[in-house]
Amino acid sequence: MVGLHIEIRGAEKLSFRERQVVALKESGGSTVDISAQLGVSEATVATLYRRARAKGYQVVIILDAGVLGLDQLDDITDLEE
Repeated sequence: MVGLHIEIRGAEKLSFRERQVVALKESGGSTVDISAQLGVSEATVATLYRRARAKGYQVVIILDAGVLGLDQLDDITDLEE
């Protein structure tokens, strides 16, 4: 499993539905896929995303070292010593 965590800073300003759309959109979801997953129209997804962006938020992506191949950095350092 990939060590990936997405944090939405400023989420308290967003409605529940806006948070859902932002999380899915910022995770790479398309408007078509999100609308199908949430059971709303593509226009609704676009509106929710636009409103969320207007309210302002930041997305922080936290990756485990292994995702970047840095989990083996200690092994390499040990070999160099």
